[in-house]
Amino acid sequence: MALMVAGDEVHRLLDYPSLVEGLKQFHLQDTHEAFDVHLAQPAPTGTENVFLALPAWQRDEAIGIKLVTVFPDNEYTGTGLPSVQGVYALFDGRNGQPLALMDGTALTLRKTAGDSATGASFLARHDAQTMLMVGAGAMAPHLIMAHTAIRPSIKTVHVWNRSPERAATVAAELSLEGITIEATSDLEAAVREADVISCATMATEPLIQGTWLKPGSHLDLVGSYQKHMRESDDECVRRARIYMDSRMFTLGRVGDISQPTESGAMTEDEVVGDLFDLSRGQCQGRTSDDEITLFKNSGGGHLDLGTARFLMERLGGS
Repeated sequence: MALMVAGDEVHRLLDYPSLVEGLKQFHLQDTHEAFDVHLAQPAPTGTENVFLALPAWQRDEAIGIKLVTVFPDNEYTGTGLPSVQGVYALFDGRNGQPLALMDGTALTLRKTAGDSATGASFLARHDAQTMLMVGAGAMAPHLIMAHTAIRPSIKTVHVWNRSPERAATVAAELSLEGITIEATSDLEAAVREADVISCATMATEPLIQGTWLKPGSHLDLVGSYQKHMRESDDECVRRARIYMDSRMFTLGRVGDISQPTESGAMTEDEVVGDLFDLSRGQCQGRTSDDEITLFKNSGGGHLDLGTARFLMERLGGS
């Protein structure tokens, strides 16, 4: 019988320093098949509700699929439900045996934040002191926890959101030892100060202006998972060395890369590398204290599979 793994157990076992190392090891392996099935329906408020199926297969190792819904209005309707919910099913790649059914909401939070933190482990300055979190949804606390775990030099975190009260709530409810977390209403000033900027929004127009980025900053873009969505402008890609979690789930698929490619602000050849390249030493991460780095977190079923496999390893040792 397949193991049932609840959300609390997912969060307990997938601490961010360990998960980042697990994801680096995962990227040393090949994923033989991974794709997504994307269904969408309009919501009454004008947003879009999405149902995703994300299968991935590592031959003779593991097979998995995440079934996930994205209902953005859940954050505002008072139901208490998160905007992203789902389940994850893991199978043995040698014989097809079902191994586990996992809480997909918790797995997604940990996987997504771990993805960004893995990128930052290669790209953010080791002496980064200030972080800006743009967005105050369910991902925000996890991205803050993940980035500060990978860069313990960070001592100040600012939180900005279109609704200031939501930023204030995140800042008030998240407590991390030795770190000051506070809301800000001045996005430009916060960007200009930040060493690490993480964005997790549903924006369709750029929030981050490239002229605001200071030398040495690292920009982590999480929210734009469709072509019409965008969190950064063309100047960001002009000024930055560009990286991503995977070419297969990013190029031609997400607005923060596809739109500046279409405008001529960048070419796909300017992408320095992805997490496969970085983990395998096939490209270099940050090369100087002054350069600006940009990491596009696009997700993908392979990352869910890697996270689920690492969780099974932790369960075996718990």
